[in-house]
Amino acid sequence: MPELPETLHSARRRVWTLAWPIILSNVTVPLLGLVDTAVVGHLPDARYLAAVTLGATLFGFLYWGFGFLRMGTTGLTSQAAGREDDSEVRNLLGQSLLLAAGIGTLLIVFSKPLIAFGLWLLDGSATATQLAAEYAQIRILSAPAVLANYAILGWFLGQQNSRVTLALLVLTNGVNIVLDLLFVVGLGMASNGVAWATVIADYTALAFGVWRVAHQLRLLQGRFLRERLLGLAAYGELFQVNANLFVRTLGLLFAMAFFTSRGAAQGDTVLAANAVLMQFIMLTSYGLDGFAHAVEAIAGRAVGRRRWDEFAVAVRAATEFSLLTAATAALAFALAGNHLVALLTGLPEVRATAGHYLPWMVAMPLIAVWSYLFDGVFIGATAIREMRNSIFVALAAYLPIWWLGSRLAPPGGENHALWLAFLSFAVVRSAVLVGYYLHHRRAHWRHRERQRDVTVTFR
Repeated sequence: MPELPETLHSARRRVWTLAWPIILSNVTVPLLGLVDTAVVGHLPDARYLAAVTLGATLFGFLYWGFGFLRMGTTGLTSQAAGREDDSEVRNLLGQSLLLAAGIGTLLIVFSKPLIAFGLWLLDGSATATQLAAEYAQIRILSAPAVLANYAILGWFLGQQNSRVTLALLVLTNGVNIVLDLLFVVGLGMASNGVAWATVIADYTALAFGVWRVAHQLRLLQGRFLRERLLGLAAYGELFQVNANLFVRTLGLLFAMAFFTSRGAAQGDTVLAANAVLMQFIMLTSYGLDGFAHAVEAIAGRAVGRRRWDEFAVAVRAATEFSLLTAATAALAFALAGNHLVALLTGLPEVRATAGHYLPWMVAMPLIAVWSYLFDGVFIGATAIREMRNSIFVALAAYLPIWWLGSRLAPPGGENHALWLAFLSFAVVRSAVLVGYYLHHRRAHWRHRERQRDVTVTFR
């Protein structure tokens, strides 16, 4: 008996059930940053706060670059789960964990030159850089745990279990906060105490994740296959997906770093104002990421089952939630933007400067929402080349628009030109992804009554 098509109501419920733990877990991330800042910020010397800021920034970019271990694992696992291929679900976990262990070990082995190069790029003071290097040499010890946790999160999300994501992140950040207070306030340590707190928290989360994995494996049929785990050729699909995700992430990191550097060239006040406004973008991303991650898992499962009706209704449900979130953020920035800026900074000149550029914040969620949403769709369908291409087409517009705008802008208008270029980056990226989606919906991602689908993934 054929399955009944999924209704929009049930799809909305599934998207929300998956999204809310992710959104809630995202909220714990800035909380940890606030506690780190508060704890180290009360030490008698500001160099410790500068060191933690430099070190945390370095690892934020470093680990973000390896986020493909989460995204790639989610897409492939959700498709295997849709095919009810439990052995493949098992082996994808094993491959991802081995890959995480290998990359993490290499990061430790080559940590000294990597840290030196990263801190040179960040260009802090000599004293802060020296302390940041000591902090980083401790933090890098948790690289295998961090990357393994990415793989575990992606694996559970691919099986539509986002509550493990919530548990892992709450545990990580909760342990980190408690140890921050113990090491720095209780034991009198400085930036090194913050680093050790993070390392211990990461390995604690890994232990919890392994325990959850062991429980989940008992519910799956099949077994681990030696040739799938130890044969290099068996990693071809995973390597291909992850390589494209890695390149895509590098392009996105470049866009963010370029924006920051061009803002810094205009002086400390503009740099600080842009940083405050970027926090608004990050705040919006907490909600949009939740729905994007939900559609990754649901769409991937539908692709694995070749249920294109289920795929379409999942995308529609996620679109509704995403647009509602983006519209709410835009309205909040329009009506209360100045009050929100005041919550983040007490400096009058930074407040005034940030307020001058608030209209860009109103437009940004309404434009960027499509890139968040369709990143999730394409990860679920493992259409990673399309994601990669969207970034580089957007960069091809971003840089010329900035160059032209910065030269045509009137005196004092250079930062408006920078925001125009950054918004154009979001516009082009979103447009390319929407175009790819419409093409694939017509050509591939739809039911064909007289022609059997021969492929469901695009790389």
